[in-house]
Amino acid sequence: MGIESTGYKIVLVLHILCAIVGFGTVLLNGLYGREAKRRPGPGGLAISEANLTVSAVAEYFIYAVFVFGLALVFMSDDAWKFDQTWIWLAIALYLVGIGVSHGIVIPNARRMRDLAAELVAGGAPPPGAPAGPPPQVAEMERREKTLGAASGFLDILLVVILVLMIWKPGA
Repeated sequence: MGIESTGYKIVLVLHILCAIVGFGTVLLNGLYGREAKRRPGPGGLAISEANLTVSAVAEYFIYAVFVFGLALVFMSDDAWKFDQTWIWLAIALYLVGIGVSHGIVIPNARRMRDLAAELVAGGAPPPGAPAGPPPQVAEMERREKTLGAASGFLDILLVVILVLMIWKPGA
């Protein structure tokens, strides 16, 4: 088929479009987290739930980036090969990113949403309860730090992958 063919260019457009929709959607998740934190109670919970829903849709676009990327290599008539540094390294970094997302980011985001739901459902503390924030607040603060570090790592990973795609070392 070759990199100048119409079919290749269509798949390239789909690859880039999925990257924009998928990564663009989750890249600003930290802002949603900040806004949810600024609105404790039902408002913050609603922001967290909406963010998780949208992020779950974005996951499919992020997976499609990988599928379309592989298709581009196969369609390139050996212009691109899996032994080229930029391709195998981008694949490896993508897989690391998926692992961090599924191992750290998604579980922490879901747990923070669940903790926020517990706080909303719990209402006011009962009379005679110890002073200070409920235990969910401390766990949310710990998870927020973990989520922030993992998300920052994923942002850097995305930039590195973009650099690989643009400069194509080893091509």
